[in-house]
Amino acid sequence: MSKILIIEDEAAIRRVLAKILSEENEAYEVEEAEDGLAGLEKIKNNDYDLVLCDIKMPKMDGVEVLEAVKKIKPEIPMVMISGHGDMETAIQTMRLGAFDYISKPPDLNRLLNTVRNALDKKQLVVENKILKKKVSKNYEMIGESEPINHIKLMIDKVAPTDARVLITGPNGTGKELVAHQLHEKSERSAYPLIEVNCAAIPSELIESELFGHVKGAFTSAIKDRAGKFEAADKGTIFLDEIGDMSLSAQAKVLRALQENMITRVGADKDIKVDVRVVAATNKDLKTEIAEGRFREDLYHRLAVILIKVPPLNERRTDIPALVKHFSEKIASEHGTAVKRFSEKALKLLQEYDWTGNIRELRNVVERLIILGGSEISEADVKMFASK
Repeated sequence: MSKILIIEDEAAIRRVLAKILSEENEAYEVEEAEDGLAGLEKIKNNDYDLVLCDIKMPKMDGVEVLEAVKKIKPEIPMVMISGHGDMETAIQTMRLGAFDYISKPPDLNRLLNTVRNALDKKQLVVENKILKKKVSKNYEMIGESEPINHIKLMIDKVAPTDARVLITGPNGTGKELVAHQLHEKSERSAYPLIEVNCAAIPSELIESELFGHVKGAFTSAIKDRAGKFEAADKGTIFLDEIGDMSLSAQAKVLRALQENMITRVGADKDIKVDVRVVAATNKDLKTEIAEGRFREDLYHRLAVILIKVPPLNERRTDIPALVKHFSEKIASEHGTAVKRFSEKALKLLQEYDWTGNIRELRNVVERLIILGGSEISEADVKMFASK
């Protein structure tokens, strides 16, 4: 069932449109509003799949309705209805985000085609949101401890902005989950999240990897190649282990942040990029600065927002939830039944010293599921979870 709202101050046109749509498809549930204010109130209180809105109306005109809807429910396709003298305004509404416009009196075929196309678009938006929720499950933050709830709150506040974020914490704590959540909850989520592990790339190649190169820039540069910053244009670049980046690469990253410009290795032409930068490190960057290994000016550019991910030993109350999550995930991967962990087994796991953090916990859970009994007992933990 597709729910359609017609906002039109001329009752005759409103009735004709409602009749055409209702007769076209029994699955169309059509509602009416006699002016912009009444229509906007209905939109606030109901979920519509499509809105047909007249441009010239008393109290609140169609342009004002369109602007208001785009702020509160931007996913609703808006089709504007224009009179003969409204063509310039109708075209302007397209720039403001209207899906399309139709003229009065409405051409039957154009009206029905426009409605079908708009409803198809809305369905696509809904499907994309469902898909995105499924994708997000891979990067779900598990736990309700105070430190984790604080991080979730920070993500919800920071994600919609373009503020740069520096994520700190020991190895294996899940810093990459924070980066993915920041991207997926941002306005840039339709564009790529490009991950770069700065520690895994040799220092002599890091600049080429980040900024690209031109043919002949060095011996193995046999063709022009775009770097990660260009690949992340309009999206997010996640610089993991940025504390391991060379000072020369740091200088180029600083320029990219200051000027939104990068230069490929061996080129003299600047390339403009629109990229949000999220960085992570397991190092104490203030110590690295003091010892001359990290640029202080880059640190201040990156650490607009600082998110500290705690070690697992500081969030032990989350261990039962993490064990359950990993058990279900591992069972799904192996195609086996989910194994239950006894209360004593969970208590013992909560008492362990998790120097390897969440990464270590996941490995232990997998080992217990493979080697343990049908229900993971305290004895299983003592036997198979030892360091």
